[in-house]
Amino acid sequence: MTQTVDLWFDPLCPWAWITSRWLLEVEQVRDIEAAFHCMSLAVLNAGREGLDPDYKRRMETEAWYGARASIAVELKYGPAVLRDFYTALGTRYHLRQEPRTPETVRAALADLGLDEAIADATVTTEYDAALTKSHHEGMDPVGFEVGTPVVRINGKSLFGPVISPAPKGEAAGRLFDGLALVTEYDGFFELKRTRTVGPIFD
Repeated sequence: MTQTVDLWFDPLCPWAWITSRWLLEVEQVRDIEAAFHCMSLAVLNAGREGLDPDYKRRMETEAWYGARASIAVELKYGPAVLRDFYTALGTRYHLRQEPRTPETVRAALADLGLDEAIADATVTTEYDAALTKSHHEGMDPVGFEVGTPVVRINGKSLFGPVISPAPKGEAAGRLFDGLALVTEYDGFFELKRTRTVGPIFD
C-alpha cells in the first residue's frame, strides 16, 4: 500500500528544495507518494525580534511572493499541479538563481500554462488567510522553534531532514527508512549537528 509522505515547504528555502528533490527520488525506490503543502517563512517570522536586517527585509518582501503563488495554485488547480509549480518555481529560484520577484513567479506560471494573474496577487493579501491555514496545519504539530522543511511520516511531523546534496537511488531510500524508523518512537525529538556545507543542487 502506497504511503503518503507530506512535506511543508516555502519556495524561498533552499533546504526545503533539496528535501523535496530527495522525496521525489525516494518515490522511485520506495512505495511512497510525496504530497507537497505550503508553509510560510513570512508568517513564521512575523513579529519576531532580533532578526538580521537583510533577512527581515526578505521576510517582508521576497518570502511572500512564492508562498502566496503556491497556495493560489493549490486552491485553483489542486495539489498535483502545486507539486509541478513548486518544481518550476524552485528550478528558477534555486538552480537558475533568478530573482525572487513576482516576475519570476509569473514566468514559472507560464512554464505550466497556469493563470499568470496569480503573480499579480502575490503583492496583495488575497491568499494570506489560506496560506496561514496551510502553514499552521504543517507547523502546529512540530512547533515553532523550527522552519522548513517539515516532513510528516506515519502521522508524525519532524523538521528536516536538512541534507546537502540530496542522496540518489537506494541511498535516498535508506535515509527515508531511517527517518521513518525514528517516527515510530513517540519520545524522539531531535538529532542535529553543525552544517559544514551550504545547499548543493544537483
